[in-house]
Amino acid sequence: MRKFLVILDDSRECLNAMRFAAMRAARSGGTVTILSIIPPEEFQHWIGVGDLMRAETRERIETHYEVFATWMRTRKGIHPDLVIREGSAVQEILGLIREDPEIGVLVLGAGTDPGGPGPLVSSLSKSSGTLPIPITIVPGQLTKEQLESVT
Repeated sequence: MRKFLVILDDSRECLNAMRFAAMRAARSGGTVTILSIIPPEEFQHWIGVGDLMRAETRERIETHYEVFATWMRTRKGIHPDLVIREGSAVQEILGLIREDPEIGVLVLGAGTDPGGPGPLVSSLSKSSGTLPIPITIVPGQLTKEQLESVT
């Protein structure tokens, strides 16, 4: 079974990437793995404060994940998995891809800001020729109807 790996973050383009991954998984008999990455620099405080911040960040991620997971379950019949990692985003994405041979496609949302598509799309597209799986980049401007038609 093929897994679609999608990144959960605070970006607006994350929504279209989530929708696309769920729609493709539902239509192809696949599943979805949602990865959220906590940057390590967020916890460079005193140990107690860092632990409290880490717990609050995980709780926020799980709440955010549940919104997408509920939509995927009720609308698309997909039961996504959540993976939370701490570290550099690109390194953690590549690490998970290497560790889980069922991941078949990385789905990223492209930002619509004039500054470019976003740091993950920029970083990962530069090394896309050496990745073991394809990357699908979902434009942030696509409507729900356009997503339906391309999936």
